[in-house]
Amino acid sequence: MATAFHVPTGHVGNLTSEQEEKLRDFWRTVYKLNDVYDAHGAPNGSATPAQLQRTTTASSQQSQSSRWGLFRRSTAEPASPQQTEVNATAQELDRLGLPRELHDVLSHHTPDTIRSMVIGAVKHEHPDSLALRFLRARKWDLDKALVMMFAAMDWRYREARIDQDVIPTGDGGALEAGEKGDVLSRDFVRQCRSGKSFAHGTDREGRPICYIRVRLHKSSDQVPESVNRYCTYLIETTRLTLNPPCETANLLFDMTDFTLANMDYPFVKFLIKCFEANYPESLGVILIHNAPWVFKGIWKMISGWMDPVIRSKVNFTYGSKDLDQFIAPEQLLKELGGEEDWDYTYLEPVPGENDLMKDTETRDRILKERKELASQFEVATQKWIKAEGTQAEELKDERNRLAAELRANYWRLDPYVRARCVLDRQGVIQGGKPVVWYPDVREETAVEEIDTKEKATVNAAPATVAAPSAAAA
Repeated sequence: MATAFHVPTGHVGNLTSEQEEKLRDFWRTVYKLNDVYDAHGAPNGSATPAQLQRTTTASSQQSQSSRWGLFRRSTAEPASPQQTEVNATAQELDRLGLPRELHDVLSHHTPDTIRSMVIGAVKHEHPDSLALRFLRARKWDLDKALVMMFAAMDWRYREARIDQDVIPTGDGGALEAGEKGDVLSRDFVRQCRSGKSFAHGTDREGRPICYIRVRLHKSSDQVPESVNRYCTYLIETTRLTLNPPCETANLLFDMTDFTLANMDYPFVKFLIKCFEANYPESLGVILIHNAPWVFKGIWKMISGWMDPVIRSKVNFTYGSKDLDQFIAPEQLLKELGGEEDWDYTYLEPVPGENDLMKDTETRDRILKERKELASQFEVATQKWIKAEGTQAEELKDERNRLAAELRANYWRLDPYVRARCVLDRQGVIQGGKPVVWYPDVREETAVEEIDTKEKATVNAAPATVAAPSAAAA
């Protein structure tokens, strides 16, 4: 069941010389922005960091992380909003040849929140992965990619409140709030329990599959805000199942028994915007399976709302034979004609599963380690931007090493800042270990790990321990 994954061009580990230069330019410009906003303070009288402080656990994390990361803080404190000259930042962007749209996008933020937005979005991934998603989405146009990225960061921070609310609250917090009468939370939990959408397994390219059983959705069953929140929650949690170097998912719409009552135009628009603007380059393929004839007219309408790049990833399939070219039979659910005998069951939140989030002392210690790693990564990046030849290659290796340490650090931090989800309860997410979806492979992997540990003990030579099997990777 092992999947051979080829890293596509334009992704971390497979860049042309031109693409690598674009990546250097991207980070070079990010650091210019850092200097501009540190020099001029919060643009347009934005709130100070204290005014932006949230009461959630995640906000405490942000107040720690806002002083470090990909945006390095200058030694001078930023000017207060009252002292800021409204046009100074925009004029400086003009002088540096940067698009004024950046000023519009960032006008609601302080230097601190700009920093925390970016590092919050990176999470367990290589920082370059984040930058490259936006560069690819905007066909390597630097200015457009920067505007797009910061617009997405602004959406995460101010509108969706991903790291301040959605992730630290999770379904467990929503369940508690719903029991106290909160309608949005009650509807959110209903989405989780319904089985209308869930992540499970991988396709032939090693991409996690997100199934959407359209027949189980009716717009009248919940308020729009709750289904939108559930959508972003599902995207964020599924993202944690990506096994590097895979960076994209398979989105499978099961249209079996679809009727017009299942059509939800506002939600479709929201979903399209999510993947086009806020999570670009996150989809590898979109499968619309067993669509009835009544959907043809609907498709003509909604396809017009889609970016050509997204639309090019859509494939209509009928029957298991069509799906076979994307998903191996042994990895396809039986309900779709496959061989895997598995069905979605929502595992309810477990009392005490988020108790580690109360341990702020440990959280802050791990954040301090993360701060140092991020600072080292930034120093290496600043040097790499200017380096050439052998030195550039050495610095590239150093950046990759630090990115791997940042990834490991994130998984140590994860239980202190993210509420557990159904994928944790299923044993799919295991604190940064390679995700294994299928029980037989999971058991095989466990045996191999035990065997490896025994050999390491006997030989007393940890450096020679065999790498994980292809099935585990």
